[in-house]
Amino acid sequence: MHSPNVRRCPLTETLTERGRAKADRRAALLTAAARLFAERGYPGVTLEELGQAAGVSGPAVYRHFPGKAAVLAAILVDASQGLLDGGRRTVEEVVAPDEALRALIRFHVDFALANADVIRVQDRDLDSLGDADAHEVRRLQRSYVELWVGVLARLRPDRAESELRIRAHAAFGLINSTPHSARIHGRRPADRVVRSILEDMAWSSLTS
Repeated sequence: MHSPNVRRCPLTETLTERGRAKADRRAALLTAAARLFAERGYPGVTLEELGQAAGVSGPAVYRHFPGKAAVLAAILVDASQGLLDGGRRTVEEVVAPDEALRALIRFHVDFALANADVIRVQDRDLDSLGDADAHEVRRLQRSYVELWVGVLARLRPDRAESELRIRAHAAFGLINSTPHSARIHGRRPADRVVRSILEDMAWSSLTS
């Protein structure tokens, strides 16, 4: 229980608010950048356009990133780190391997549906990263793949890890491609329909 005599520090509250505001602006810039890079490609977007899309001036972008290359790196490194961290939490919360795999599939489908722009940027502009950032993205993604392989190995101990790794990559390709390509008579079906289809197909491809 907090003492009624304890007073909050205005300076601490102000610093905390500033930190949250800075984090929010950074997130807005990355969201806008992912959308523009997905639409026009990384080379076709200027830093000033990123700022305008996020509602800040071009020079203000430099308060968060030293240049456009750093924006691209942040998009892809953050996404890869988020997948790995979220995947680890998902596996830690479930004991049975079949339930863990279903939970991983749901987690990745949710990511794909919410981050179609990021997936398109990854597919098209990964080679635009500097060597160090590209190495970090690949390192994180390899760890994410091995997380899936570990769950699959518990579920199918009769299969070689090399086969399970191929199945994991194939499932990622299936899940990642469909959210921004599926169309019914020119229109994308509801997310719940896409989610159900992706989860069923991913489970079949991983366990057949």
